[in-house]
Amino acid sequence: MKRRDFLSLSGAAGAGLMLPVSWAHADTRADSLRVLSDGAANSLDSFSPGVNRNAIQVTWNVYDRLVRFAYKPRPDGIAYYDYFDIEPELAESYQVADDRKSITFRLRKGATFHDGAPVTAADVKFSLDRVVASPIGKSQFSTGSMTDPKQFVVVDDLTFRIDLPQPDRFALPNLALTYPIIVNSKLALKHATPDDPFGSKWLINNEAGGGAYRIARATMGESILFEAFDAWKSGKVPAIRRVLWQTIPSPENRVAALLRGDADVVQDLPPKDVEHLEHSPKVKVISVPTTEFQFIGMNNQMPPFDNVKVRQAIAYALPYDAMMATALYGHGAPLFGGTPGAPTSSKFPQPLGYSTDLEKAKALLAEAGMASGFDTTFSYDLAGATVAEPVALLLKENLEKIGIRVTINKVPAGQLGTLLQDKKVPFFFEGSIAYLADPDYFFRIFYYGGTRWNFGSYQNPEFIELVKKTRYETDQAAYDADVKRMIELVKQDIPIILLWNPALELGMSQSIEGYSFAFHRQLDFRPLRRG
Repeated sequence: MKRRDFLSLSGAAGAGLMLPVSWAHADTRADSLRVLSDGAANSLDSFSPGVNRNAIQVTWNVYDRLVRFAYKPRPDGIAYYDYFDIEPELAESYQVADDRKSITFRLRKGATFHDGAPVTAADVKFSLDRVVASPIGKSQFSTGSMTDPKQFVVVDDLTFRIDLPQPDRFALPNLALTYPIIVNSKLALKHATPDDPFGSKWLINNEAGGGAYRIARATMGESILFEAFDAWKSGKVPAIRRVLWQTIPSPENRVAALLRGDADVVQDLPPKDVEHLEHSPKVKVISVPTTEFQFIGMNNQMPPFDNVKVRQAIAYALPYDAMMATALYGHGAPLFGGTPGAPTSSKFPQPLGYSTDLEKAKALLAEAGMASGFDTTFSYDLAGATVAEPVALLLKENLEKIGIRVTINKVPAGQLGTLLQDKKVPFFFEGSIAYLADPDYFFRIFYYGGTRWNFGSYQNPEFIELVKKTRYETDQAAYDADVKRMIELVKQDIPIILLWNPALELGMSQSIEGYSFAFHRQLDFRPLRRG
């Protein structure tokens, strides 16, 4: 392909898009990458208020963390992050104390930020202090017993220690997540104010990192140009020297650009487009199982969903197979079906023992005193309509067969989260993800407490005590027994109805190699290369 063909997007896909001058003067595509996606980052920071998932694609590539999850190849050749293998990143090594109440990190010699400033333990402390100063960051770090800046200790310029009030198996994994990016404190402090002592407002639109890529140019909501940072010490300098990431809302236009060879990677593929691309010899489709889960939510504190028989009736009435086939084209792992009662495994999420059985659903509704059914609304976020709308229509059709009359409520994009936070929605479709893999962590986030993430507003007293008990349990047999009891309770009480783990699917040029799946589902540019 000629350079001028690569630089132009014909038709609607390229309307109004101007490529950066430095990109337009490239003589070869061998070390460059063009990525198209539906969404755009709304921040260059990882936990500013209202930050969206696309921002992770920026911070993951532009900043380092102390440690990271290693990638492990699957049988199909795709590397997948390994939650149980945590390796050094900015740290060249780390050591957990014998009593497991502290972790000491030795930083890499010669590591610098993008402006040339040396990376020191003081920058690490500043960065982790910033995490716990943020309500969002502190909430996550508290799951690893890190809540107080006094726990973050500078030993010397290249040595840093974290002190813990008790041994906590979640402390180290938390440091490999998206929040604890290591920020150039000297640069950020130049933009600090009394009301913003960490310069976080400035960091929303400016980067202060030392990761594998630096931002050469950014037009928020439209495009970002990344350039490899040759002085990066936390890994091998990337083979892809430049990445141009552009927002193209139309999936048809993204797919057309990929098939023409105008794009190298296309994210946010709807299932129907995956079906189309799988038959093209020009491109390849990457499909990996994710830890994201999608579900039907019911507010357990709001009538009639406060009645467990009603929730069970709905769980038996849903047309699971038809929903998965229509909404996902069958691409994903089902979380429906399975066997009711006591589980055989402590893994979670797992199928909850409910399959379509309209007669059982009718009987349960009658036991609830609602044999004639009731009226309700079912809500979904328009931003996820590609999957949510067929789910809603099929749900409405089947629930009417047992007497439940449903009005579908299409919530404007981005507003459902606020409504769920305020616990104002009785019945809805939603999805989420657990960054940490332990089942008690999943239950603590999604089935416990008063947060938005307790989607069912579940309040079973026995379950609450088990969540507290498993938090620091060190006896594996006792832990597994308690987790199995929690699974049995959520099967019985069905606070939310798990549907499936959708697959993450993207299209890419046949020449692109090295794709690696990270827990946050965004693209890691660093291992990519051209074959």
